[in-house]
Amino acid sequence: MPSLKDSLESGLDFIEFLGDRVSGISKKELKDIYNSEFRGREGIKDPNFYKVLLALVKFNKAQIRQGQVYINARPQFRVYCDQWRRPRATQPQDLGSGPQTPAGTPAGSSTPVAPVLTPKKKLASEILRKLKVNRKEHTADKGGIEITSDPVESGGKVQFAVDRLREPFVVRFHIVNKGTDNIHLTYYTALHRIRCFTLEDKRRVTRASPLFLCPGERYEVEVKYILNHYGYFPATMYFEFCPDLPGSVPFCIVREIEAAAQTPLAVELGPVAPYKPFRVAAYKPVDTIIVDGVPPDSSVVPLKMAVKLGDYKYHNDLKDLARRRMEDSEYLSPTAKQKLASVKGLLSCPLKMKNYSHRFHLLLHLEEIQMEVDIRKYDLLNQTMTQDQGNRKLLKLRVPGVAENRPSVLRGDCLRVSKSEDTVQPITVYTGYVHRVELDSVKLGFSKKLLQIFISNMKFNVEFTLNRYPLKLQHRAVDLAVKHQLEEVLFPSGAAVASVPMPKLRMFNRQLENNPEQHAAVQRIVAGSSKPAPHLVFGPPGTGKTITVVEAINQVSKADPSAHILACAPSNSACDLLCERLQVNMDSHQIYRVYANSRDPNSVPKSLLKYCNWDESKDSFVPPQKEVTMKYKVVVTTMVTAGRLVSGGIPVGHFSHVFVDEGGQAVEPECVIAIAGLLDAEKGQLVLAGDPKQLGPILRSPFAIEHGLGLSLLERLMRHNSLYQKNTDGHFDTRFVTKLLRNYRSHSAILKIPNELFYENELQVFADQWERETYCNWEYLPKKGQERKIIMVSTVRSSINYVKMDRDFNIGFLSNEKRFNVALTRARSLLIVVGNPVILKKDPTWEKFISYCVKEKGYTGFEFSDVEEEDDIVSRLATLKINIDSECPVPEESAIQQFVDPGWKNEH
Repeated sequence: MPSLKDSLESGLDFIEFLGDRVSGISKKELKDIYNSEFRGREGIKDPNFYKVLLALVKFNKAQIRQGQVYINARPQFRVYCDQWRRPRATQPQDLGSGPQTPAGTPAGSSTPVAPVLTPKKKLASEILRKLKVNRKEHTADKGGIEITSDPVESGGKVQFAVDRLREPFVVRFHIVNKGTDNIHLTYYTALHRIRCFTLEDKRRVTRASPLFLCPGERYEVEVKYILNHYGYFPATMYFEFCPDLPGSVPFCIVREIEAAAQTPLAVELGPVAPYKPFRVAAYKPVDTIIVDGVPPDSSVVPLKMAVKLGDYKYHNDLKDLARRRMEDSEYLSPTAKQKLASVKGLLSCPLKMKNYSHRFHLLLHLEEIQMEVDIRKYDLLNQTMTQDQGNRKLLKLRVPGVAENRPSVLRGDCLRVSKSEDTVQPITVYTGYVHRVELDSVKLGFSKKLLQIFISNMKFNVEFTLNRYPLKLQHRAVDLAVKHQLEEVLFPSGAAVASVPMPKLRMFNRQLENNPEQHAAVQRIVAGSSKPAPHLVFGPPGTGKTITVVEAINQVSKADPSAHILACAPSNSACDLLCERLQVNMDSHQIYRVYANSRDPNSVPKSLLKYCNWDESKDSFVPPQKEVTMKYKVVVTTMVTAGRLVSGGIPVGHFSHVFVDEGGQAVEPECVIAIAGLLDAEKGQLVLAGDPKQLGPILRSPFAIEHGLGLSLLERLMRHNSLYQKNTDGHFDTRFVTKLLRNYRSHSAILKIPNELFYENELQVFADQWERETYCNWEYLPKKGQERKIIMVSTVRSSINYVKMDRDFNIGFLSNEKRFNVALTRARSLLIVVGNPVILKKDPTWEKFISYCVKEKGYTGFEFSDVEEEDDIVSRLATLKINIDSECPVPEESAIQQFVDPGWKNEH
C-alpha cells in the first residue's frame, strides 16, 4: 500500500501535468483525466485517484468545495523524461526486504536519497556544487579585474555584524580593470533567497546594458542590508565579465557576504576562533613496522569460545568497487571488474532466506569500508602525550570529542601512533590499547619499546581504528540464522501458527488493567499466539512499550516456571531501564545483567552492580560463564553483548523467550545476534517492541542505506510481511501484532501533527492534565505544537552559503520524517522548535507542522513574504556562466559524516 508521501509525490506530478487546468475542475472530471491521461505512464505505478486527492488535501495542496477541486500548489518544474525521473518503487511481489523503498528517505536511515531533479534544477544544483567545491578558483581575481570591498574582504569573504536591528548597513564592492584589455561588466547578482538587502549601481548594469571598463577604470556596486531579525544572513555576490575581444569567453568572480545580527547574550556565548573544518588527507600507503602494545586486564581469563567467531574480512576488490561507486571504470582491477555484475546483482535482489547471509555479509562489508573512511576524520597530527601519574606504564592522550563518541573509544580499543618526525620508511607504528576513557582523554598501554624512548613534548601522529568485534558478531549471526533454519522466525508464513486460548491474567502493574491494548499484548505473548512467528508490539511515542515488555516478562516468568528469558535492547541505558523495572516485581537474584568488559562501571546504576558480571577483585566486568548465566531466570544484555552468550556455549533453546525492546533502532543483523544460536526456531518465542515510525539505526555507507541495511527486522516485517500489515477492514491480526494507542506523555497540540502524519489519527491523549498543561501559560509563548516536560529542538540549517538547499534542493538529514517524529513527540507539555522556516518548508512534513503553528498563532519570527521564490532563483542560477563540465572531486567521506557528524555507536 503506498504511503501518504508516495501519494503526495504522485499528486504533485499530476498538478504539473495538468498545466493550466488547475482550478475549478469537478472531482469526476479530474478523476477521468487522472485515470485516462496521467496514470500508468512509462511503467510508473501511481496510487488510485482518491488516495492522491486525499494526500493533496492533507498537505494543503488542494481544496474541495461543492464538488469542485481547487489546486493551491504551484508547478515544480518537473518533467516526465526517463533520464531525469527515476520511477517510484512498485509494491514488492514477495515478502523480502530488497531495494524496494519509497522515493525520498530510505526506511530506517538518517541519510536521504537525492531527489530527482528537472533539467533546470539539475543544472542549478551542479552550479552550486561547483561554486562550493571550486571556491578558491571562483573567488580569485582574474582577467585583469580586481574586486575589493568596504568592509575589507578576507579570502573572498566579507563578514560584518550589526548592533541594532532595522538600521541600514552598506557593503561597497570596488571593481577595477588593472589589465591591458577593455572589459565588459555584463552582469551581477546575489545568490540567496532572503530579501534582506538591495543591490544598487549608478548605471544599472544588466546583460542587455553592460558596462565598458577601459584599463585603469573602476566602478562601484553597493549592497544595502537591513536586518529585521536576529540571525545569520549569508549571500554570495556573483560578478560576470567578458573581454572586449573577438571569441572571448565570459568569466566570473565571486564574493561571499556573511551578515550577522546577534543579541548581547549570543555575542557572549559566541566562538572564540573561526571554525576550521577537518580535511581528510588522501591516503598514501607507506611501509610500516607494527609494535604491539599492552591490552588492559591481561590477567582476566578470556571467555571460552564454544562457538567460534571468524574474522570476516572483506576482499580488496569490494573496496575498489565501493570507491568507484559500483560503476565500471578503467581504474578497476581485472578481478574487481569480474565481480561487479555479481555484486550489483546481489544488492538489487530482494532479501530471502536463500541469500540471507550472502546479502548481509555484503552490506556489512560496505558499511565497514565507509566507516574506515569516516573515522579518519578524527586522526590527529603533532599531538603530545604525557605519562599517567597513577600508572607510569600508561600514556595519556587528549582526544577532543571522545565524551560525545566522536570518535567512539572504549576500553580495550586500540589506537596507532607514530612519531611525527619519522618520515623515512619503514615507519614504526606503535599500537596503544585503551585502558581508561576520561572526559576528554584516554589512557593507553604501549610496548616497553615506546616507553623507553618516550620523553616529554615528543610529537605523535594518531590514527583511530575501528573496533570490528560488533561487525564480526553480526556476520556470525546471519550465518547462524541460516544454519539453525530460522526462516519461520525471520520470514514467517503463519502456516504453523495454532489457535490458542487467551489466559486470564492479573497484572503486576495495575495500570495495565485499564489499558486494553497493553493488557491484550501481554495475554498474547504469554499464550504464544504467534509462535513460531515473532509477536510485534508496535508502540507509538509515549504509549508504554517498555512497561508492556516488562509486564510480559513478569507474566511469562510466573506462568511458566521452566521459562528462561533473554531481554535485549540496542543501548546499555535501555537495558538498564529494563533491569531496574524488572526488579520491582521480581526477585533480584533471578535477574542477571551482563555487561561488556568495555563498560565504564561508573556509568552503571548502583542497584545493578550486585546482580551483574562485575568482579570486584579484578576491578572489571568478566566474560559471562555458561554455568553461571544459565542459572538465572532473566538475562538482560545489549544485542551485541548477547553474542558473548552464543560464544560461551549457551545451547539453542535454553532461552524459551527473547524480548527485544527498541527493536526499530538496530540493523537486522544486530538484532539477529540475540536470536541466532540461542532461540529454538520452532518452540521459541520472539517479541519485538518498537516503533518503525521513529529513528532507526545510523548508517554511513550510501550503498548499505540504499539497499536496506537500515531497515530493522521490526520494520521489515511490518513493511513486507502480510502477517504484520492491516487487513482489508483496517485492523492488524492481533495474533502477530499489537498497536498501542494511548499516549501518556504529551499535550494533544504536540501530538496533533505526528498523529495525523504517522499514526492514522489513532493515538489517544491520556497524559495527566496538570502535567501536560504545566507550561501552557509561559509568558514567552507566542500564544498564551529522551522524554522531558520541555523539549527544545534546534533545526538550524543556514550554515552553507548560496541558496541553502543541500542535497540537491533537499533539506538533508532533516527530511528524515522519523527524525521529525522523534523530535516532536519527546515533549510532554511544551515544545519549542528553533529553525529556518524557509528551509524547513521545503519538506512537506515540516511544512504541515509550520502551517499548523502559524494557524494556531504559535509561530513567531521571519516573515515568509521576505522569501524569494525558488523557481526565480533556480532560473537565475541556470543563467550563470559557470563551467560545469570540469571534473570535480567527489568526497570519500559519507554524506552523513559531512553534514551531521554523528556520534559513533559504542554499545557493546
